[in-house]
Amino acid sequence: MTDLDPEDQKIITLARSARARNGVAEGAAVRDETGRTYVAGSVELASLRLTAVQAAVAMAVASGAKGLEAAAVVTAEAAPAAADLAVVRDLGGAGTPLLLAGLDGALRVRAEA
Repeated sequence: MTDLDPEDQKIITLARSARARNGVAEGAAVRDETGRTYVAGSVELASLRLTAVQAAVAMAVASGAKGLEAAAVVTAEAAPAAADLAVVRDLGGAGTPLLLAGLDGALRVRAEA
């Protein structure tokens, strides 16, 4: 993959840290239209299941974000989940990048919502 913008590398690093710190399957970070970042891990409760991206977007919305510049997820999966692309598109609009990185933090896929 190509060299990443430092701000995109930052959200991948934050996502990786959230995953490791919380011991969850996925970590995610999103950057809103003002440059603020929101970080979350996947949620797996009996009554609630959220991907890490869904949780991070929910945190952004709850904090007043009106749009997204980019999102990143660190996961063992090889491709972005449809639900993640949909929620990024909901807040960021079509074309918002979703960066999927492996557990080592290396970018695997740059998808557009």
